[in-house]
Amino acid sequence: MQLGRLLVVAGLVLIVLGLAVVGLAKLNLPLGRLPGDITWRGKNSIFYFPWVTCLVLSALGTLLMWLLRRR
Repeated sequence: MQLGRLLVVAGLVLIVLGLAVVGLAKLNLPLGRLPGDITWRGKNSIFYFPWVTCLVLSALGTLLMWLLRRR
């Protein structure tokens, strides 16, 4: 029973995150393509590291967790 609830909650969280990403893309703030994200294109390969996106998501997650703990 616990595993089933965990999977349902995880699915709902993924749905909410997916909707947030789609919503941010419509606001012309597409996550993963922010200024400062590293893209290197070689002859036969592409290296992509969205470090600015990681920083923004980390800051938002930290703020959210801080606000939830204060409650």
